[in-house]
Amino acid sequence: MTMEIRVPTLGESVTEATIGRWFKKPGEAVSADEPLVELETDKVTVEVPAPAAGVLAEVLAKPGDTVGVGAVLGLLQEGAGSAKPAAKPAAAAAPAAAPAQAAARPLSDSGPAVRRIAAESGINPAAVAGTGRDGRVTKGDMLAAASALAPARAPAPTPAPAPAAPIKVRAPAAADDSAREERVRMSKLRQTIARRLKEAQNTAAMLTTFNDVDMSAVMNLRNEYKTQFEKKHGAKLGFMGFFVKACVQALREMPAVNAEIDGDDIVYKNYYHIGVAVGTDKGLVVPVVRDADRLTIAEIEKVITSYGKRARDGQLTIEEMQGGTFTITNGGVYGSLMSTPILNAPQSAILGMHRIEERPVVRNGQVVVRPMMYLAVSYDHRIIDGKDAVTFLVRVKEALEDPTRLVLDV
Repeated sequence: MTMEIRVPTLGESVTEATIGRWFKKPGEAVSADEPLVELETDKVTVEVPAPAAGVLAEVLAKPGDTVGVGAVLGLLQEGAGSAKPAAKPAAAAAPAAAPAQAAARPLSDSGPAVRRIAAESGINPAAVAGTGRDGRVTKGDMLAAASALAPARAPAPTPAPAPAAPIKVRAPAAADDSAREERVRMSKLRQTIARRLKEAQNTAAMLTTFNDVDMSAVMNLRNEYKTQFEKKHGAKLGFMGFFVKACVQALREMPAVNAEIDGDDIVYKNYYHIGVAVGTDKGLVVPVVRDADRLTIAEIEKVITSYGKRARDGQLTIEEMQGGTFTITNGGVYGSLMSTPILNAPQSAILGMHRIEERPVVRNGQVVVRPMMYLAVSYDHRIIDGKDAVTFLVRVKEALEDPTRLVLDV
């Protein structure tokens, strides 16, 4: 029996993906649940498993193609047959049935381009004769139908259009330089990162405030207990556990920093899901440590260690990167001395950590050398006043310079 390999449900708000690579070639035998193809969404990379054991008969979607949820990626000949490619299903047996099949196909089964044209033109794809595979309605079919319908519609009087914004076109490179360039299509993840960060810039009244923190106490505590900690908990004692607990403590005192704007309302969140930015070779992802206020530093470190490993292996799920209320990003691991992080919308604030650097500071009238770190909190000034943002950062600083506060919750 021939089975269709379809794009699975990809998660909340994810409607399409890009084909990354096929792990098998047509004619190769596969086992049930063995990964067949890699899909790259705007959030994570997803592997689609074989629905049953058999032979990959045909590949219908090629690397680089954009596909919607439910789209057919390929065909699988069920059974442990030979490595010979299975015959294609006889689609020509009843050519007259193709329009009927297209008419019966729901709109949700159409590609994103078809759905967009349907929404703009008001044309029902079910009423269009499809010329694609298995009678599917293509973008070209929809455009042709829209063109044919346009003359029949009486043109409504419209005001003179405003001058279109100039399209930014890259200036042509010199011939010698052009030969040494490489053009690579942006991944879905990179496109989403670019879009979301620009949207955050355009929407929020973003401002950043800075402070510095003496890391002596945390570093001494870490050096004293890191060996025992790793033996007992199976995870390294890093700095992020201290920062997460310090932020939670400060967020409790400054609830606006843990809130978000929803239309004309402010949503105050009485839970603390802390996003921790993790860099991967495909871009930045932000898995969420849920209910961080209920976790110990050891439990937080375990969760972050697991997230970091699975992020680099491309195994994070969409659910693990949704629902954050506040984010921490650590540019210090790459050597950053100071930066202004951009909000992770719809959150209203983000904390930026930076590298630890020995600097001269004054303590009790004496100049001494201390391991110092600059902290930055970017915030949405529409919801968070400067006083709240500065107080939040001071509370984080106080907790880190005296970690006993984290234990006693004071």
